[in-house]
Amino acid sequence: MGGQLSVDNVHVVVVGGGFGGIAAGQHLKSKGIPFTLIDLRNAFHHNVAALRASIQSGFAQQTFIPFQETFGASFRQGRVVQVDPRAQVVVLEGGKEIHYSHLILCTGMDGPFPGKFNAVADYHMAIQKYEDLVKEIQAASSLVVIGGGSTGVEMAAEIKTDYPDKKVVLVHSRIALADPELLPSVRQQAKDVLLKKGVELVLGQKVANLSDLEFNVTRKNMTILTDKDTELIADLVISCTGNKINSAAYSSSLCDCLTENGALKVNPHLQVEGFENIYAIGDCADINEPKMAYHAGLHAGVAVTNIINSLLGKALTSYKTGSVTMLLAMGRDDGVGQLGGVRLARCLVTQSKSKGLLLWKSWREMGQTAPREAA
Repeated sequence: MGGQLSVDNVHVVVVGGGFGGIAAGQHLKSKGIPFTLIDLRNAFHHNVAALRASIQSGFAQQTFIPFQETFGASFRQGRVVQVDPRAQVVVLEGGKEIHYSHLILCTGMDGPFPGKFNAVADYHMAIQKYEDLVKEIQAASSLVVIGGGSTGVEMAAEIKTDYPDKKVVLVHSRIALADPELLPSVRQQAKDVLLKKGVELVLGQKVANLSDLEFNVTRKNMTILTDKDTELIADLVISCTGNKINSAAYSSSLCDCLTENGALKVNPHLQVEGFENIYAIGDCADINEPKMAYHAGLHAGVAVTNIINSLLGKALTSYKTGSVTMLLAMGRDDGVGQLGGVRLARCLVTQSKSKGLLLWKSWREMGQTAPREAA
């Protein structure tokens, strides 16, 4: 490495324990750098598998991995409500302040349950919430999924795979499904898979009575209206739209660095503009690439390397975006995706992602033994 790394007066605070946060924590831990990882929950949530946890009873417990067993005293549960760059502290709800020499912000995205579970809570409570939704889905004979991005597409596919006799309707404001970064042929494949599974599609229409609807609770004969006067009747409505960057922790103190959507402007070294000791990684970094767990992990490596390089007086490394690689699990028995600019065979996506939803990777990353079902 060159030079002797001194960690005197060094304390890195990592805000957010998602994919980027746990990768940063493990890098810091392996280098012997003092740090505190702060998250709302007391367990990492492998939310790539959150939708299946809504469908399959007993699955949710595989998707939460306790922080304490991995990070010990370096983990702190709580909600960061303020970042004070001058004092170099983060402030937790309740007033507790934690000092930092370097700060890594990886606050991720916020959005509706079941795709996201962002609350100050014990993970056993989160598991129960998923189990409760499983029962609601089992009780419903007809369901409407709102939002045809990747989450909505996967949600509809998961339900129809496990419950082929239930009526499932997917409503999307655009004509094309899934993420715009995907190849048109991959997006068409996703549509074809849904139709083959029996999902009914209502495309190019927005739900007009969204504020009147109750989500994730079975109520017989709920009415869903669209802006094109389409009327749908369903027992259960699940929202898979409205994800936004979780900027609450830093929006007031770093307002000059914010983009319109709440992301933080960063330089090629992933430093927040104007702050040499503050880094943004993952979803909250303003980087022109799909918001994916894989990218967050790469960001974490660059941020920690640059913290070490700055302590050693070495040149900082830069992050370079790559080509789009994205896999969509269309239930456990199918999947679509691409590697760079090449569409992948559906059987390959099914084998690599859809069957196990990459749970093994997070358990390995956290250095813990996966439950037998997730191995």
